[in-house]
Amino acid sequence: MELAYLFMKQIKDLKPVLHFKKDNYVYRYVLVDRFQNDNKNHYGFDTKEERTTEEIFALEKDRQIRRKYIIRK
Repeated sequence: MELAYLFMKQIKDLKPVLHFKKDNYVYRYVLVDRFQNDNKNHYGFDTKEERTTEEIFALEKDRQIRRKYIIRK
């Protein structure tokens, strides 16, 4: 088994929206992408970096990645 594969948390039931509470705030996490990934093929997603190869080569930071999914009205 590949060592990088161990870093990803395995889940049985996938929920598209998750809520977590910390102090007086509720944080909402929404599924925006999914990537095929197994022990032999990464299909463009690096499990160690938790980024796509495109994001790695563009040196994108978490904030830049997050802003791709924000829709302004």
